[in-house]
Amino acid sequence: MNTDPVRPADDDARALALKLASTSRHAALGTLDASGAPSVTRIAFARPPDGVPLTLISDLSGHTAALRADPRASLLLGEPGERGDPLTHPRLTLQATARFVDRDGPDHPDLRITYLAQHPKAQLYVDFADFRFVRFDVAAAFLNAGFGKAYRLTPADLGL
Repeated sequence: MNTDPVRPADDDARALALKLASTSRHAALGTLDASGAPSVTRIAFARPPDGVPLTLISDLSGHTAALRADPRASLLLGEPGERGDPLTHPRLTLQATARFVDRDGPDHPDLRITYLAQHPKAQLYVDFADFRFVRFDVAAAFLNAGFGKAYRLTPADLGL
């Protein structure tokens, strides 16, 4: 008897997960700090054409130090709606490994353009010396599509 309440992905779950990944502009970022304690912060979130999640973070932030020490991360996408129980609204958790992008690397200019298209106000600080792009290489994903609708997804389900 299978007692796992998490279902394998189906087409509806994939479509909803892709919608959340494509429309989310912010995410909760979970990291492990230097002591090994979990920490969560809000970050700006972007999804370039290749689908690999992207953010821009400062070297001065605690989560940057945490990701440099241990690149394992978790991202939570999706916001509660204006009405109803917040737990009935869909949300997507991504388990990933953070990868810092070299400012002189070949993909930096395109990532900059993509990021600014989704976050135009970042133009004010995107080129500050302490800011870096970080990509998140997704290993697994979990979609909670509402009460009793939990799905396990693979990177392939997200087009990665």
